[in-house]
Amino acid sequence: MNTKQIVLASRPKGMATVDNFRFENIELPEMKAGDVLLKGLYYSVDPYMRGRMNDAKSYAPPFQVDQSIEGGVVAKVIESKSDHFKAGDTVIGGLPWREQIIASEKSIKKIDTAIAPASYYLGILGMPGLTAYFGLIHIGKPKPGETVVVSGAAGAVGVVVGQLAKIHGCRVIGIAGSDEKIKLLKEEFGFDDAINYKTTTDMKKAIAALCPNGVDIYFDNVGGEISDAVISNINFNGRIPLCGQIALYNSTEEPVGPRLQPMLLTRSVLMQGFIVGNFQSMYPEAIPLLAQWVKEGKLKFTETIVHGFDQIPSALIGLFKGENTGKMIVEV
Repeated sequence: MNTKQIVLASRPKGMATVDNFRFENIELPEMKAGDVLLKGLYYSVDPYMRGRMNDAKSYAPPFQVDQSIEGGVVAKVIESKSDHFKAGDTVIGGLPWREQIIASEKSIKKIDTAIAPASYYLGILGMPGLTAYFGLIHIGKPKPGETVVVSGAAGAVGVVVGQLAKIHGCRVIGIAGSDEKIKLLKEEFGFDDAINYKTTTDMKKAIAALCPNGVDIYFDNVGGEISDAVISNINFNGRIPLCGQIALYNSTEEPVGPRLQPMLLTRSVLMQGFIVGNFQSMYPEAIPLLAQWVKEGKLKFTETIVHGFDQIPSALIGLFKGENTGKMIVEV
């Protein structure tokens, strides 16, 4: 059986382009016992994928040139040689970017589309939602009345962080890159206020004005100059869940910024980097809670849906240009 796949054609220097990807037609292997044949429905594109395009040591191995790229995929079972799955099941897994996929039963799990739309399992009920939950709750440890600042606030993780902070009684300030996103954060997701960093000339002053009592928790999704400005307003015993550094992922030179260690030291601030896999043993605690809050309307979610398998590379590149609100997903 023939199918189309997307491979890494070359490693990018700076911002990735569509030329770093290549489409190929391949012949799928024969199915073995325990295998399932899948048709991809939704493909996740995420900022961490840019790091995997580099040949560098990280928490996830780099993608290999001339090999299929992989990521979170929601798919439908077309044919099964597994006792655990049947045709028609909807499943999720870390799978290759192929239109049709032969996968081992061990690499996928069934999802319940009665709880939420299938695509939500790539977003609020998947890696982004879990990232927001563990970063804020287990590292940030929010207390009622505290001030929480979220950068990348209109992204898949940021919108969940802000709402979780509100559920825990905090005052929440978001940072995003357009007036439309600012309006959405305040009107749709309940943020107390928000800052458009693209039209703000002095971020340090803007944060100080909106956070007169300082910043207790800074959920850092972006790094760079935005984070320098927020951290300069951090309170004594503040906490900084370090989730992403999207402002720096496409840098071709080693960035140089303020030396933050003296501030962290003198204010007894905790800054902790993390990835969602650090908390894998706690997934059974978090997923039912997130699902319950979604069902009760306490957690809202938004998606930017791009249509067509051929659009996956462009959608990934679009993340770094701020083209998404909420989770960027490609629907096939």
